[in-house]
Formats: sequence, C-alpha cells, structure tokens
Amino acid sequence: MKNRIIIWVLFYACTLVAAGGAIWFVGNLNANKWIVPSIAPPTWLFGPVWTLLYVLIATSGYRISYLKSSNLKSIALGLWALQMCLNTLWTPVFFGAFDLQGALGIILALWLTIGAYIILSFKIDRASSYLFAPYWAWVTFATVLNFAYILENPST
Repeated sequence: MKNRIIIWVLFYACTLVAAGGAIWFVGNLNANKWIVPSIAPPTWLFGPVWTLLYVLIATSGYRISYLKSSNLKSIALGLWALQMCLNTLWTPVFFGAFDLQGALGIILALWLTIGAYIILSFKIDRASSYLFAPYWAWVTFATVLNFAYILENPST
C-alpha cells in the first residue's frame, strides 16, 4: 500500500511540475504585443481546464503503472513520460521565447504522442485511454490556436 501511495504522489508531482512551469508566465499574456486570434478563449479559462486535465493525465499514468507487466505497458509509460516532457516544454517556448513556429513543432509532437498513448493504452486499459481524450481534444484546439497566432503575427 505504501508503494502505491508513493507512485500516486509521483504521477501527480509530474503534472504539478508541468503546471508549475506556467507560473512564470502568469500575467499579461499579450506582453509581447501579439495580435490575439479571435478563437482564443478568455485567459481565466486556462487555469480550471488545465487543473482538470492534469488530474486526468496523472490518473491515467497511475492506472497504467499498476497493470500487469507487458511490453505495451512499458511503451505506454514511455509515451506518458514523453508527452509530459513535451507539455512542459511548450509553455516556455511559446510564452518565454516567443517562438511561435518552435512552439507549433512541439505541440504537433505532443499531439502525436498523446494520440499514440491513447491508441496503445486503449489496448491495455480502456479507462486510461478515455482519461486522455479530453486532453487530446484540448491540445487539438491549442494546436489550431498556436497556428492561428502564426497567421495573425507573421513577422514573429
């Protein structure tokens, strides 16, 4: 039981680290003078959405970690870790480096990794797969939004 609690804490800690990276970018999200696309949601929406998504992401990873050993389990956990790295990397590239094209490359890799995780986890634990569906939907929207920023701000 003690190990399960430690593993649970570690999965949620991973998502806290990813969320924590955004703390440095709270405030005026348009400090860089970008033109905001018309499809951009209000900034207050991001906190509640990401809070829910990070709980779902961590829960999915935790569920996979307790499955019986298999080659698919190892690959799924690798994909889970990769998507967390890409997720964490996107924020400073977009908001810190103001690199819209670089951020688009990262979010496309993130989108593909989430999709691969969903497909693979569906084969070994459908609930883990379903837990990632809202995340994939949000990242799909975020990818379109990232591209819309590029279209609205071609000189960046």
